[in-house]
Amino acid sequence: MEHKIALVTGAAGGIGAAVARALGEDGTVVAAVDKDAGQLGETVEKLTADGLAVEAFPADVTDGAAVRELVDAVERDLGPVDHLVNAAGILREGPVADFRDEDWQATFAVNVTGVFQVSQAVVARMVPRRRGAIVTVASNAASTPRAGMAAYAASKAAASMFTKSLGLEVAAHGIRSNVVAPGSTDTPMLRSMWHDDSGRRATIEGRPEAYRLGIPLGRIAGPRDVADAVAFLLSGRAAHITLHELTVDGGATLGA
Repeated sequence: MEHKIALVTGAAGGIGAAVARALGEDGTVVAAVDKDAGQLGETVEKLTADGLAVEAFPADVTDGAAVRELVDAVERDLGPVDHLVNAAGILREGPVADFRDEDWQATFAVNVTGVFQVSQAVVARMVPRRRGAIVTVASNAASTPRAGMAAYAASKAAASMFTKSLGLEVAAHGIRSNVVAPGSTDTPMLRSMWHDDSGRRATIEGRPEAYRLGIPLGRIAGPRDVADAVAFLLSGRAAHITLHELTVDGGATLGA
């Protein structure tokens, strides 16, 4: 991974920040991307204070023109992008009957359209160079129905299938495209779903009334657990792996 250049979206916090750190520790130069310029700056400041080569590139992945300008800026300032990690994502909860149009649209704008636009812009640079690796951070909800999470689950399923289909198109150009599907991970997104002290326990033990299994390993993943899976799929150790979905959920979906 040393001397490679990676573009990581959603890098201001959670899994994206953990990916930026993991790649930086492997010697990769990281272009950290997020819409939240303030939080992104704080995250990058911490990473650079630890001696990692990480640079902030604030951008909104839902804006196609901004994404193209972003990729231009990254390649101009840092060099050719070798790795792309689509980690930007949002969660809007609620039953379908009451779900607001704006929440549905926002979910798909970030979780699906954002993945499409960033991937398209980066792959356009990778194809002539005949090298590159892409990982999209989806979710185990992409393959397992979740009550109150229909929009999120549908968006992650779309992002997952897009990433695999993209991988099929670019394989002949030496580009690999894979998916990491986390389960419950200790991030602000997960904690926003907990309304009291019982939330963590219910996540681990399961919620029969919501048809939700617990986590067989008996622990909630840390962001670094997911980041290490992303780093593996980007690395030369995964040189013959593409169109693959690696689930990192402690067994919560029983291998589905």
